[in-house]
Amino acid sequence: MRAAFDALGDWTAHVGGGQDTAADADDAHPPGHRHLRAVFISDLHLGTPGCQAEGLLDFLKHHPSDHLYLVGDIVDGWQLRRRWFWPQAHNDVVQKLLRRARKGCRVVFVPGNHDEFARAFVGHSFGGIEVAEDTVHTTADGRTLWVTHGDYFDGVIQCAKWLAYVGDNLYEFTLKLNRHLNTLRARMGLPYWSLSAYLKGKVKTALNYVTDFEVAVAAEARRRGHDGVVCGHIHRAEMREIDGILYCNDGDWVESHTALVEHMDGRLELVQWHSLPGHQASTQTRSSEMAV
Repeated sequence: MRAAFDALGDWTAHVGGGQDTAADADDAHPPGHRHLRAVFISDLHLGTPGCQAEGLLDFLKHHPSDHLYLVGDIVDGWQLRRRWFWPQAHNDVVQKLLRRARKGCRVVFVPGNHDEFARAFVGHSFGGIEVAEDTVHTTADGRTLWVTHGDYFDGVIQCAKWLAYVGDNLYEFTLKLNRHLNTLRARMGLPYWSLSAYLKGKVKTALNYVTDFEVAVAAEARRRGHDGVVCGHIHRAEMREIDGILYCNDGDWVESHTALVEHMDGRLELVQWHSLPGHQASTQTRSSEMAV
């Protein structure tokens, strides 16, 4: 994948240097936009049919920021190795991110397990986007947040990677089934429903895995001396305190359409973004103002 990322570097320079597309025109922000201090997004899985690129573009258009953290699994190298899938909307997302960097927003990319090929380029910058193994973000009110994708705390990834590949294929099958199911639900006038999220919430072993993951990540943040942690990986948006550590998972852009944002006063908020053609975007939020 190193050769693939070299090619991607040349390609991003190309898409970043041309004329701006309609999807990338964010000079004139739409009504209701909020300028934020920081935005954290992860698990976009560009290169897969499940990536909700149009919704992400709409979210980014409405949420300009001074800092933008890409918290892993931005490009799905696992799926792209199996088959190439790269529609224009995915190209527009890359162009949008590059434009953010060019316009003065600090963009930091922390690779995950699906784009682990990028870890060979830690310390480098592509189109103004910094590549880092992990990083620390200091909020406006002085809290330090450790930013990491989180796959190092996944026992399946570390101990049986072949099983992770099998699970990834099963997950892709579930997403494909979910797309067909929601097409039918839309025709019936019913809202979006996530089969995968339902299974994660009902299967006991899945619940135990999520809890163990959250506790392990929070414990490592505490060991490093930070007030909190921001991660992704498990596609489950959450913000809660674990043994005095603020645990924030910014979710994903395959199912939950969620992001973690920091307001200018340091307040953190978990945003779920739904935007459909002809409908006004809606949000569901959770916030935290944990004392330092």
